[in-house]
Amino acid sequence: MESKSINRRDFVGASLAATAGLLASSETGFSHQAASPKESSGLKVGLYSITYLGIWYRGKALSLEEVIGRAKKYGYDGVEVDGKPPHGHPLSLTRAHARELRKRAEGEGIEIYGLAGNNDFSSPITEHRDAQLVYMRDLIQLAPELGAKTVRVFAAWRGVTQKQGLASYKVAEPLWAKVHEDFPPEETWEWCRDGLIQCAKYAADAGVTLALQNHKPVINSYKDMLRMVKEVNSPHLKVSLDVPLLEDKSPESIRQAALETGSLQALSHFGGEFKREADGTVKGDDFYAPFVKAMKEIGYKGYIGFELCHTLPVVNGQTVGPDFADQCAEGAAIFMRDLIKA
Repeated sequence: MESKSINRRDFVGASLAATAGLLASSETGFSHQAASPKESSGLKVGLYSITYLGIWYRGKALSLEEVIGRAKKYGYDGVEVDGKPPHGHPLSLTRAHARELRKRAEGEGIEIYGLAGNNDFSSPITEHRDAQLVYMRDLIQLAPELGAKTVRVFAAWRGVTQKQGLASYKVAEPLWAKVHEDFPPEETWEWCRDGLIQCAKYAADAGVTLALQNHKPVINSYKDMLRMVKEVNSPHLKVSLDVPLLEDKSPESIRQAALETGSLQALSHFGGEFKREADGTVKGDDFYAPFVKAMKEIGYKGYIGFELCHTLPVVNGQTVGPDFADQCAEGAAIFMRDLIKA
């Protein structure tokens, strides 16, 4: 076998390059992160800022600057900004601040890929629907300042209430049902469709894409979501198919939902409570693996964003604090990256 010689300069250069690679892996804290999901499939892992809004855990909200820092620390590719105060609501985030956040994120190698609306076009009260249109118009116009190409929308949203700073769905869900009990579902559907038609026009003017989430009420299945998009009939309205919201989470049904969604898929979310084990692994719900596989099959190359937005555990008589959100955000990034690489 022919041997090849190497001079001292080449040897030192190769040694330094190898050492730098080892140090980089060590500094991330994720030694098993050999390749970026972007390189393998185009799927990217995002952090939805509702995780740090300060309404689900006991403690204050993080600033968006701090959320960007968490995304960088835990190895996320980007951030989706929630359209609630104190994060991305038009009354709490100025356009000038949005531009500053965009520059900061770019400097950290983090993309602000989305802005999430929390709109409800289902109210029987006309003035309420009009107010929601104003909110969504301002939110959509804010998205380009952040660099966000996608705005998540609902058809209807029950909302949350807060008691002593902590959020709950317990009041809003039965209240929504009571308000709508005398109105035919198709009438409510038409109100929502009209609102989304108007929002699609705002999106066209702003140069962004709306992503309708398969979230109750009104949108009670992924087929409802696809029906609504078809009826709105705008290239600026696509979807956010989220697997936790599917009624049937069998691998066959997940794949069917993905195939029917196809190129309309513009955004997605995942949730849960995650913890990094001593060996570096993280466990999550079984239905995420077939969902990731289905997303690859339809050629989706966008974000799957982690969100922590449910009632959290009580420990020693108190709801867990921001450390729990950190634990989940760190674990979720590992969990989803590993699924994407699998």
